[in-house]
Amino acid sequence: MTSILERFSMHGQVAIVTGAGRGLGRAIALAYAEAGADVVCAARTLEDVEKVAEEVRAQGRRALAISCDVTNDEERRVLIQRAAADMGRLTQLVNNAGGAGPNHPLKMSPEELDAVLHFNVTSAYSLTQLCVPHLREAGGGSVINITSGAARYIQPHFSAYGTAKAALTHLTRLLAQDFAPDIRINAIAPGPILTQALQNVVPEKMLAGMAENTPLKRIGSVEDIAAAALYLASPAAAWVTGKVLEVDGGAESSVWPG
Repeated sequence: MTSILERFSMHGQVAIVTGAGRGLGRAIALAYAEAGADVVCAARTLEDVEKVAEEVRAQGRRALAISCDVTNDEERRVLIQRAAADMGRLTQLVNNAGGAGPNHPLKMSPEELDAVLHFNVTSAYSLTQLCVPHLREAGGGSVINITSGAARYIQPHFSAYGTAKAALTHLTRLLAQDFAPDIRINAIAPGPILTQALQNVVPEKMLAGMAENTPLKRIGSVEDIAAAALYLASPAAAWVTGKVLEVDGGAESSVWPG
């Protein structure tokens, strides 16, 4: 009988993580490697993912660094083709690349809104579509979409980003029905996470307010999200699909202080 700790092992798994050069993507890639997986690290900046790939190899795992703009159809195809050819098989996909800033609903053009939706939703849809045959060939696998608490928060100036993440959240539920039982598809909805990007744009006073407005009284760490991603990808979550795991310190509304 498999022990409970063995059910969290990723030995024998091969994962693609987009946006793996820093922040959440880097943390997820390293968590998977520590749990025994080989990792394909993808992001637009090759130098960033090469550094993360070296960190994966330092843990004794195989790693591949690939430059990929997930908004570009041809680069998405090359990513999956190279990953499958070089690693031999694929079992995991983490659609982490995405994002957008605040927007003014009278100033953002329809074309700009389309770009936000393409970055956050279409890219994840396409990469899942490209990966599914490889996951099936490997005997099954898992897809994790990194959505956001913004998908359910009601707050001004986030109509583009919030709508895109809400669409990604529901896409997760729908694709889980399409690809069961051999492929599990889940999502993680982080609350405010203390990444370098957040620190660069949010003043210290506002960060303190965000922490105070969170029931657990702190901003999340990238390791909080990596641990959730490890659970959802591992055999420990073998009976979990179509679910959105909210990792947000207990927040039930916008944690941005008004």
